[in-house]
Amino acid sequence: MSGSTGWRGVAQVDDEEAEERESAARLGGGSRRLLGELLAPYKRAIQVLVVIVVVENAARLSIPYLVKEGIDTGIPPIRESDNLEPLLLVVGIMLVATITQAVARQLFLVRSGRIGQDVLFSIRRRVFRHFQVLSPAFHDSYTSGRVISRQTSDVDAIYEMLETGFDGLVTAALTLLGTAGLLLFLDLKLGLVALLCGPVLAWLTNWFRKESSKSYRVTREKVALVIVHFVESMGGIRAVQAFRREGRNQEIFDDVNDQYRAANLVAFRLVAWFMPGIRLIGNVTIAVVLLYGAYRAYHGDVTVGVLAAFLLYLRQFFEPMMEISQFYNTFQSASAALEKLAGVLEIPASVPEPERPTPLAKAHGELRFEDVRFGYVEGRDVLPDLDLTVPAGQTLALVGTTGAGKTTLAKLSTRFYDPDGGRILLDGIDLRDLTSTDLRTSVVMVTQENYLFSGTIADNIRFGRPDATMEQIVEATTALGAHDFITAMPDGYETDVANQGGRLSAGQRQLVAFARAFLADPSVLILDEATSSLDSPSERLVQHALRTVLAGRTALIIAHRLSTVEIADRVLVMEHGRIVEDGSPADLVASGGGRYSDLHDAWLESLA
Repeated sequence: MSGSTGWRGVAQVDDEEAEERESAARLGGGSRRLLGELLAPYKRAIQVLVVIVVVENAARLSIPYLVKEGIDTGIPPIRESDNLEPLLLVVGIMLVATITQAVARQLFLVRSGRIGQDVLFSIRRRVFRHFQVLSPAFHDSYTSGRVISRQTSDVDAIYEMLETGFDGLVTAALTLLGTAGLLLFLDLKLGLVALLCGPVLAWLTNWFRKESSKSYRVTREKVALVIVHFVESMGGIRAVQAFRREGRNQEIFDDVNDQYRAANLVAFRLVAWFMPGIRLIGNVTIAVVLLYGAYRAYHGDVTVGVLAAFLLYLRQFFEPMMEISQFYNTFQSASAALEKLAGVLEIPASVPEPERPTPLAKAHGELRFEDVRFGYVEGRDVLPDLDLTVPAGQTLALVGTTGAGKTTLAKLSTRFYDPDGGRILLDGIDLRDLTSTDLRTSVVMVTQENYLFSGTIADNIRFGRPDATMEQIVEATTALGAHDFITAMPDGYETDVANQGGRLSAGQRQLVAFARAFLADPSVLILDEATSSLDSPSERLVQHALRTVLAGRTALIIAHRLSTVEIADRVLVMEHGRIVEDGSPADLVASGGGRYSDLHDAWLESLA
């Protein structure tokens, strides 16, 4: 079982999640800095929101006090002279306060919703952009399921916090402070009795904060495991079904799903202790205040209106504690998500843009490797010391056993990696001094995967040159011999290629990939075993197209099939990262006894 869908894959994701957190903490980014960067453009708008929330809560906190005024100053005049004016005045003020609260609430929801959506748009865009600039070396080790988790569940957690979290926190803080002040203002003795519960509330809240922080971080990690295993299993569904791995994959999924369930249960248990605990403390406090307040009201120390207002304020005082618990739920989940996103965004590009780039108007195509040394693992060089010059316009074939360094040389030529030592030059310019735009315009790589994106055939051909017209696309496909099969498709160039080009044959996908490269018109074209997955009829189909694509440009061809190598001007035979033979195909065959000659003889025997 591969690492992506086996137990080792689950452990690998755990290790990578830990590395993300360590990266965010080590570089000082973390969730707080990322959140600050996201909210910085909305500083003035957030200040306006704070004012709106203050107005809303002031209006809401005034209601119990107005009830007290209505009872103590509005009812006595009715008993004495049927005078309704004081009570009607209080009711009118209460109506104004209620309308003010409703209007402020509506303004807050509209404005905060707009800010929240803008922030989500920004973080999605930022994460997507950063994932695109990170090198293939990063994506080789970072599972696709984790990429999806960053853009879906983690962003959703941030959305939930922005939608309800900050509103709940600000409202709770204002309510707690405002209510405590009003309780002491109404009656100092009753207020002090009511606030005796403060230390217990503080301890319970602090305990919940610490435990929920641990719990929700684990929850985010476990949901990532579920997403990773699901995506990887579905992405390799053909292999899963071919090797009858459905049962084993189900076992693994059940395990990670159970871990996610268990993590959520821990979080729910914390809430189950915290929220009833707050309610219990609140009800006991209300009972004590009612008992003590009734005793004092009986002796004329406080009015009935003050006691009624006290009870209403106490109810408001404990409600925010429930909101704080909900805020902690969303905040811890969002904080863990922000931590992961910050860890990804803090990962530097392994092939950074040059600080002072050298402009390259139009490359001629000369490639030169000077003392190039490179290894994927420190201390284990794949290319120990490579010197090579490929003149502009030359087609160079790279031949050798698996692991000889052919693909590594190709990846270095496209700057998917930077060499550990030495330098690689295009027309005399170090690749590290070229902008990614200039480099990708000049050097294009076609791999054996022939990846086609969702969309039409025309969209896929236009991929490297979005502004290409349909006439230019047809011209490219006609030159390569692909026009006939495309026009025979149900919708011609507008035919949807389906998932990863599943509607096309291997040979047809190869022709579309060649047309894409031909239309992009690079100075250097690299073919990494681009015909290795083709059967013989399909291979013959693309041979003419291959000659057309290579004409007039520098080309590096990595191929095990010597039928492809035959069209090269020059052949390099590589072994353990070193060049052991170098010459034209005809000269190497004629020399006899060499590695290429032996490969050629074996190829002829296979044809016979």
